[in-house]
Amino acid sequence: MTNSIKSVLIIGGGFSGMTAAIELSKQNYQVELIEASPTWQPDGAGISIGGATLRAFETLGVLDQFLEHGHGHDALDLFAPNGHHIQTIPNPRFAGEHIPGTGAIMRPVLAKILADKVKAGNTKVRLGITHTGISQNDDGATVQFSDGSEQSYDLVIAADGLYSKTRQWLFPDAAAPSYTGQGVWRAVLPKPEGCNSTKMWVGPNLKAGINPMSKDQVYLFLTVDSKERQRFTPEEEPAVLKQLLLEHFTAPTVHALAEQINEDSHVMFRPLEGLLMPLPWFQGRVVLIGDAVHATTPHLAHGACIGIEDAIVLAEELAQRDELAQALTAFQDRRWERCRMVVENSGRIGQIEIEGGDKMEHAMLMRDTLIALQQPI
Repeated sequence: MTNSIKSVLIIGGGFSGMTAAIELSKQNYQVELIEASPTWQPDGAGISIGGATLRAFETLGVLDQFLEHGHGHDALDLFAPNGHHIQTIPNPRFAGEHIPGTGAIMRPVLAKILADKVKAGNTKVRLGITHTGISQNDDGATVQFSDGSEQSYDLVIAADGLYSKTRQWLFPDAAAPSYTGQGVWRAVLPKPEGCNSTKMWVGPNLKAGINPMSKDQVYLFLTVDSKERQRFTPEEEPAVLKQLLLEHFTAPTVHALAEQINEDSHVMFRPLEGLLMPLPWFQGRVVLIGDAVHATTPHLAHGACIGIEDAIVLAEELAQRDELAQALTAFQDRRWERCRMVVENSGRIGQIEIEGGDKMEHAMLMRDTLIALQQPI
């Protein structure tokens, strides 16, 4: 199968899909992106961003926009539930002095930055449409769409998320996402005065934190254990989150944050699920990237990162290889160990938290993984 690719379809307009569109447009492919949402705006509060992600943003050409609309910083402060300061953990600027060690941003703001970058290229974007089937032969992949149309492409990139329809079609025996035994609360609140680093209050069963994500806002998160998946209505969520913070933490800062939670705080609860699909990640002319093959919990704050990196590496390999199968094989081989590490280590960190396990192992896993993620992709 020669790599004479001209046309590429990207299924899914999330961070991984948009990154693929940005990078492939630079190579002058005929790129089309479809997204099921008619508004192309994700739900969600804030998103924590590690230094490796910020390095990827520089590759994409959106680092300056992130620094303008988000917040970059270089440290994590750990506290006991009562507010006693335990230690400050530096996040070094390993990717260059101009790239912060970590940061955060509103998820819809980041989505708009990437969407604007996609629109600035030659990508054709179709919103409010999904795919209903894919058939392949040696000459291309023909995709059927929900509006009744169909079209053939040289390559299809499926970035359609945790519950990927494409994965289910291509690999019907692949394992489904699994619930991890934890859930995470998120909210958006005014930034406390002088808050210029990530702050985390670690209790026996709950872990709360805030991450500055703009000049005047923080992203609040709370990780909780639950044997069963919990569900709450949007009307219930603000009161439940507020009560959890007040009951399990006595730190004055946490109580002050809790008292500010209301119906305008973008409160959201999600059960945490994980997925690591074994290789191969492609079949013929269709390749899976991002959460479709490696969805992770947020313990290492690099879930979005490894999906964005997928798209960058895929574009690199397509540019460097003469055979499509060789390019897709090289892509998955470059990505496997890094993505496996993030998914499995994040899952293990969550398990240690649930079991009240070895805190030294917890700290070492976090340290070793973050050091490994500093390496080039």
